[in-house]
Amino acid sequence: MGRRSGEWRVGAGAALLSLAFLAAAGGVLALRAHAQAPSGPENAVTAGGQGVRAADAPPAYVGSNACAACHAPQFRAWASSHHAQAMARATPETVLGNFNDQRAEHMGASARFFRDGDRFMVETQGRDGALATFEISDTFGVFPLQQYLVSFPDGRRQALPFAWDARARKDGGQRWIFLHPGEAVPAADPLHWTRPLQNWNFMCAECHSTALAKNYDAAADRFDTRFSEISVGCEACHGPGRGHVDWASGARDPSVAHKGFASIAARRPAPDFSPDPATGSPAHGVARPAGDEVETCARCHARRGIFSEDWRPGRPLADTHREALLTDGLFEDDGQMKDEVFNDQAFKQSLMYAKGVVCSDCHDPHSTQLAAPGAAVCSACHSPEKFESASHSGHAPGPGAPDCVSCHMPARTYMVVDVRHDHSFRVPRPDLSVALETPNACNDCHADKSAGWAAQAVERWHGPDRKGFQSWAEPFHLARRGDPAARETLIALAGSSAAPGLARATALEELGQFPSRATQEAVRKALADPDPIVRAQATRSLADAPLDMRWRAASSALSDPVADVRLAAAELLADQPPAALGDADRARLLSAFAEFEAAQRLNADRAEGRANLASFLMRRGDPAGAEAELLAGLKLNPEAAALSINLADLYRALGREADADVVLAKALSRQPGSAGLRHAHGLALVRAKRYDEALAELAAAVRLAPGAARYAYVHAVALRSLGRASEAKDALAQALTLNPNDVDLLTLALDEALRNRDFASARAQAGSLARLRPDDPGIARLERELSRR
Repeated sequence: MGRRSGEWRVGAGAALLSLAFLAAAGGVLALRAHAQAPSGPENAVTAGGQGVRAADAPPAYVGSNACAACHAPQFRAWASSHHAQAMARATPETVLGNFNDQRAEHMGASARFFRDGDRFMVETQGRDGALATFEISDTFGVFPLQQYLVSFPDGRRQALPFAWDARARKDGGQRWIFLHPGEAVPAADPLHWTRPLQNWNFMCAECHSTALAKNYDAAADRFDTRFSEISVGCEACHGPGRGHVDWASGARDPSVAHKGFASIAARRPAPDFSPDPATGSPAHGVARPAGDEVETCARCHARRGIFSEDWRPGRPLADTHREALLTDGLFEDDGQMKDEVFNDQAFKQSLMYAKGVVCSDCHDPHSTQLAAPGAAVCSACHSPEKFESASHSGHAPGPGAPDCVSCHMPARTYMVVDVRHDHSFRVPRPDLSVALETPNACNDCHADKSAGWAAQAVERWHGPDRKGFQSWAEPFHLARRGDPAARETLIALAGSSAAPGLARATALEELGQFPSRATQEAVRKALADPDPIVRAQATRSLADAPLDMRWRAASSALSDPVADVRLAAAELLADQPPAALGDADRARLLSAFAEFEAAQRLNADRAEGRANLASFLMRRGDPAGAEAELLAGLKLNPEAAALSINLADLYRALGREADADVVLAKALSRQPGSAGLRHAHGLALVRAKRYDEALAELAAAVRLAPGAARYAYVHAVALRSLGRASEAKDALAQALTLNPNDVDLLTLALDEALRNRDFASARAQAGSLARLRPDDPGIARLERELSRR
């Protein structure tokens, strides 16, 4: 649970919940639909409160036990599922771990697990680093590991870093494990169990309980988090059931919509997934309606952030959550999962998703088990006779031969023991591993062989023309290296109706580093894309445009039917004065502003939520409000370097230079290893004309973040400005080695070459700039002039 994140800084064009959406759903989801575990004792379902409606639940919620009489088979299947055991009160019936005075240690962290009567206790390092004793309040997950929560007087529940490996002893289980292997996590570390990244109320609760209301009191910095049911019950997926129970208890009037439910997931037309005799795979797909079953599952099985608790079945996920794109760090260049991403983004890249397949085609939605054992589930749509042959897999059928799952759903292990399969159902591409260094399923098994060896084997079996639905590896690979050759392929991908929305949206995000008229046109077209995740990203892609252009292009998005698009438009147009608009436009703008602010207030318990709201308020002309949010954010997380930098910038903009210096000094005392803080301090020292000290700080920032082009550029400029030309030249050369396609660095190198009348070098730099900025007439003119020298 929790992730280390690089330094982040929220600016005018920052994305909503820019860090929060990476962290949310980054917690443990120990319930796994694919995991096969022995069922617990039959009474474990109710012993921890599962199925029982909470006394203070919203009136429309009835609890899963109310469903048992009419839906007995489904209830029994659910009762044995990981959903039913996603969370429970810590009791002898629900706790799996060994609390018989057991000790666990890891790189300076320690824990002693013991019993005090029926209470389960842990002695471990608290927030101050000192050993203290805490009572376990809840279990969290069930298999392959079970975590434990500690409740605090301010309403916070925090997840301990030691978890119980619930696997059988023969499989290496029945032991305490530390969830961050190879890392020391002292009390001051953001990953320490007492810190926000391990907070259940924000990170985990929505997906491990039913009808959650976080109820954070910002003024008191307290939680009063409530749920209708402690675990994932029937109403977590079907919505509140009171209306349905009343309908079922009465005349069962067939004219009542949805049998009394307020809403239901949209249903697709009846599919025909029978395999075609010629290909062995289904010949036809089926249309996918908005708000279908997959969106219901995606609410928890996606890497996403929440901006509204008003979820109900039938709504697109983007109406209440913002889904992560296929970004570097979360996904490989070809879209394979890298970090914990919980299946949805992987599945939405697949041809199966494009053809209309839904989760329940493979998984029983109540038991969460597969519809058939292992790869046998694939035979419902794909002919085993064709795909189990050596002509297809290159391996002779029989024991030990790879199957559909091992080749098309490669596994990754998270949280030490939790094995999960990639749901993008992709063709193995060792040839891409050779070209782009992406992983491939072949070498997962043949680890002793090279990717080239595997690529040659696949070519022998299937020929040199490699197939596969996913086609965005090369564009993303080039883009993440700043190569302008990515522009055309990204534009083509962004405009391809055959590509998944997540891939199109990611292409738009990557295009931001390659501005051109063609890029602008791609963004303009994407504003009308049928997929809301694409429309939202297209809106965010306008952040650097002048206000009048932003208004003309995106003002209609203020009325988009999907909330994430409206929020993107509100943030984009934060600096639009409402008074300058007509009545109708002003009303739309102010409504979107209120919606954006409410989204941030929902996450007021997070420093990044406060930072996003501060940026929004500053652009709206409310520096006092922005200051209050930044100060509140730093109170929540004093180690949030970005907030200190932004607060110092705000003070500087208000002429409060002394206050800015105090903020930076205090932050540096906490985090001397922060590149962002050292850079900001260096700039402050430049303004104070303390040049030697400034250079030392700017150099430290480059040393701490050698790949940050902006830090390197500023350092090189400072060196040159102070007459240290040789050092500036060396610094620039080193920076260009790491960032060969950075516009600022190339411009500086071009200027240096022109100063020295080094026209060969100048031509090279101008050519690189022309490829990055093809529509810049000044660069084109200079390139022509240099070609004559």
